[in-house]
Amino acid sequence: MCGITGVYAFNEIGRFFHINLWNAAEALSRRGPDRGNTFTHGYAGLGHRRLSVIDTTEGGNQPMTDDTGRYTIVFNGEIFNYLEIRQELAAKGISFASNSDTEVLLKLYALEGEKCLHRLNGFFAFAIYDKEDESLFLARDRFGVKPLLYSLDEDKLLFASEMKALFVFGFPRELDYEALHLYLQLNYVPAPLTVFKSVRKLLPGHWMKANGRQVTVEKYYELPRPNTAADKSLSYESAQTRLTELLEAAVQRRLIADVPVGAFLSGGIDSSVIVALAARHTPHLNTFSIGYRDEPFFDETRYANLVAKMHNTNHTVFSLSNDDLLDNLYDML
Repeated sequence: MCGITGVYAFNEIGRFFHINLWNAAEALSRRGPDRGNTFTHGYAGLGHRRLSVIDTTEGGNQPMTDDTGRYTIVFNGEIFNYLEIRQELAAKGISFASNSDTEVLLKLYALEGEKCLHRLNGFFAFAIYDKEDESLFLARDRFGVKPLLYSLDEDKLLFASEMKALFVFGFPRELDYEALHLYLQLNYVPAPLTVFKSVRKLLPGHWMKANGRQVTVEKYYELPRPNTAADKSLSYESAQTRLTELLEAAVQRRLIADVPVGAFLSGGIDSSVIVALAARHTPHLNTFSIGYRDEPFFDETRYANLVAKMHNTNHTVFSLSNDDLLDNLYDML
């Protein structure tokens, strides 16, 4: 997990907000504790906080600029098929200075523009600044796994992974009562709304481009309709096999990292299936459970321990008390 933020100004008033860029990036330090930096050019400013997972060297640091000096990216997420894409680009004579998926994404965008989004298997939110035409491109993954907020007014476009970064830039904190009403009904605020009128979420499967004062938003993905006839022709046993294959492929892709990987293990069906599949490809997988020693009804660590033992994982249990909750309540809020 990383944090991205930035400002794209439409005039000198908007460019004044560059002075907040560093502090806005620092507000995201919990998302990216390893390193932070900023980039500015003309009316654009980008900020990044990094959690190093793939290519932990300085070569993977961001904001990252390609070797032509034209494109600069800030990126939050992972591109699971980046090695396959890298091989394709290398076969076309494109060179790389790092082993990061960030650079692969940057080079792919330089080659294909927004069409690159159809090539990506992963979850992401990113911004790419084009120094040549002074435009800013923002995109969010197909299902909106990674967050991306923005605020747009007559002077500037602000964006960030979290609201706290936008607070640093400053915006009118006027409550959106429709969003508040929906929150009290649903326990979440549905996209594109946020609790503030002047802040919106970029919808999943959408991209946004700012060029001068022109801002364009387009959808690049929607869930395909199921093929009912094909589904009915699939036997139950074949469906079981296919589901297992898809789950294992998805889990295996998420194990690519240059740091130790692990899994949360609640003891429930979902996490137990993930651990079982991950353990096939990672000897002594790190697994973690949280239990509640004062509330045995809610403590499922017994089931988690059974799964951990079955798959020979390196298992850690955090056993919390009611006092632990009370002592940390304000920090959590």
